[in-house]
Amino acid sequence: MGTEGENARVIAGRYRVEARLGRGGMGVVWRATDELLGRQVAVKEIPIDLDETLSADEARRQRDRTLREARAVAQLRHPHIIVVHDVVEHDERPYIVMELIDGGSLADRVSARGPVDAAEAARIGVGLLSALRTAHAAGVLHRDIKPANVLVEAGTDRVVLTDFGIAQVAGATTLTETGSFVGSPEYTAPERMSGARTGPESDLWSLGALLCTVLSGESPFRRDSLGGILHAVVVDEIRPPAQAEPLLPVVRGLLERDPDRRLDAEQAERMLRAYRATGRTPEHPPGYTPTQRDVPRAPVPAPTPSPTPALAPSPTVETRRSTRSVLVAALLVAAMAGAGVSAAALLMNRDGDGDGTPTSPGSHTSASTSGSPGTSAPSGTSASPTAPSASSSPTVSGAGVTASHRPSAPSGYRTVDDPAGFSLAVPEDFTREPQGERVFYLSPGEVFRLGIKVADPAAGGPLGVMRRAAANGADTNPGYHDGRVISTTQAEHPAALWEFTWNGFSTAEGPRHTYDLCWEEGGRMYDVWVSAPVGKVREAKEYFDVATDTFVRH
Repeated sequence: MGTEGENARVIAGRYRVEARLGRGGMGVVWRATDELLGRQVAVKEIPIDLDETLSADEARRQRDRTLREARAVAQLRHPHIIVVHDVVEHDERPYIVMELIDGGSLADRVSARGPVDAAEAARIGVGLLSALRTAHAAGVLHRDIKPANVLVEAGTDRVVLTDFGIAQVAGATTLTETGSFVGSPEYTAPERMSGARTGPESDLWSLGALLCTVLSGESPFRRDSLGGILHAVVVDEIRPPAQAEPLLPVVRGLLERDPDRRLDAEQAERMLRAYRATGRTPEHPPGYTPTQRDVPRAPVPAPTPSPTPALAPSPTVETRRSTRSVLVAALLVAAMAGAGVSAAALLMNRDGDGDGTPTSPGSHTSASTSGSPGTSAPSGTSASPTAPSASSSPTVSGAGVTASHRPSAPSGYRTVDDPAGFSLAVPEDFTREPQGERVFYLSPGEVFRLGIKVADPAAGGPLGVMRRAAANGADTNPGYHDGRVISTTQAEHPAALWEFTWNGFSTAEGPRHTYDLCWEEGGRMYDVWVSAPVGKVREAKEYFDVATDTFVRH
């Protein structure tokens, strides 16, 4: 298609094609006139597999399956879902006839006018979540939610979810599932990347990424290569943009790597409606009741003297193995998609790991060992590569528990009671080395360096301290780059997370990456950091997470 003669043709004896509007995820979209009803419509031509090796029966089954799925979408009725008027077949090709929306996509809007504010993002989110509830209740999964597939109607600003071209009817094998990856990687849930499962939860992850994009102008998983995107989705720390702060409980709840812990559509919608009504997003959906699984990793003291129940432990060998399986599966997806991504590239890409010795809270002196924030996600969303559900909460938990509720050390770690007035779990082979006002626990050969400092509160609090440290990062960390400071909390205490890469203290040492968390508690300022060579960031992140999760002040 594409010539004037073709544009003038009539499909199914009724729809006169007039102009090409664009290309959707699974086909070309045309403006057309419904000559029977005299109205303007959009017609999508759905391509089918023209492999000559297919038998006539196989080709027919493909067309039948496509038409069946399109008709399932046509049954959906919702103000924020594109209306499907008709599903027809012409010259043995399926076509979907839809309402014509006067207006561009949400992606076009952000590109032309810039990101939206939190109130508008909440409005968009409410509409799309309501639409997804209807689709999911009918057993229809979208599978390609992104700003380009949301139309914004001119004059009303109504958002309309469209391009169900790769939608899946629950329980059915779809036309697009023929061994190649479908969807947009920057908006694809980790469980879909791994091929483990696809369900309503996957659409909700995509919506979380969409909210981040409309708020900041860029997906939090955007990288320079497909390998980098896969790594960001499956392993890297999840970093909601600063602009997402007003809606952070929703964003981090949707970007939860464990689909069983992810917010559902009703919960997220109610939280966004609460924000629109009050200007404040509740930390939990209305009617929320804490349960054991709601705590990702760090034990929290019970509000009563009764014993604290055992909660999810820190990362173990099994969780590490599980994450690696997901990563390997993602690599296979990349290979099937012809991405040519090597395992080494995926494991190393953007896994920076420098010992960028962050200046300790309240000072900007160089530390011989560096520390770094263990979460790239705003507010400490602990997306540790070893924790399958590492994505949701921007809160780094663990501090503030008393000695009577001391977290137990996970396998391979031991709990140390440090004379400096705290305890925490460190790897069994790490040795203590005090260096002035700092205390270090070092791995053999100092490959990994875990540092702790306790100091008086400083001007500007943890965020001010970390921002000043980052501003002077190059002075204390040779070759400092890719620094990021994020406001967060540590067990409900004000905190800041600093992450960066640097060149190390010597050529022999090589580039390093640092995670550093600083928080105030009990009238003191605490700083915990871990640094490691680039390429060993995953291990460093685990050490950092365990340290912050098990930290107890005395």
